Amino acid sequence: MTQPRPWILFDIGGVLELVEDGIWQEELANRWATRAGLTRAEYDERLAVADLPRIDVEQGAAEAYWSGFARALGFTDVQREEAVQELWDAYCGEANVELIEYARSLRGRAGVAILSNSADGAREEEERRHGFSAVFDPICYSHEIGANKPDPEAYEAALRAMRSAPERVFFIDDRQQQIDGAARVGIRGIVHRDNATTVAAVEEFLTAATGS
Repeated sequence: MTQPRPWILFDIGGVLELVEDGIWQEELANRWATRAGLTRAEYDERLAVADLPRIDVEQGAAEAYWSGFARALGFTDVQREEAVQELWDAYCGEANVELIEYARSLRGRAGVAILSNSADGAREEEERRHGFSAVFDPICYSHEIGANKPDPEAYEAALRAMRSAPERVFFIDDRQQQIDGAARVGIRGIVHRDNATTVAAVEEFLTAATGS
């Protein structure tokens, strides 16, 4: 009996996109606090009490989020739009072209898919900038599936979308906690540090999965 095809499941930020997660978020928060004439503590407090929607796990919430964000900080419409543009420029970073092209080369040997923690609007922005849908299918975003990694529900949603058993999937993420979350549902993976090491790990997985 022919084995079901293996899958390679990719994170985006820090893997398919060259960004430094955790750093750009802080840089933007500090910039926006200064723009609003607030200390960083005042900025954090205003957003904490603004009751903004969870755009990381809610679809269609971006307009309400950014309207509430602007009101909380006293931003004009122009300043709000500047903040939105700055967010997406930092969020999307630059494409990791080498790894994306490697993923493209895997088609025929394996399915290639994406599972990413995200913000409402990410699919449109990343498609416009990087054209992920030409390579990856399915693409699972947290704001669309309603769950963030490392919650088991996120990985299970990806497994359903791939129609795959966990043992046939290899996951690539730049954070250990996300790899640990995948392991808890039976998905093996690697913490991405550089393209060469990741590619070698994928090839090892595929050799074991296909016997060739």
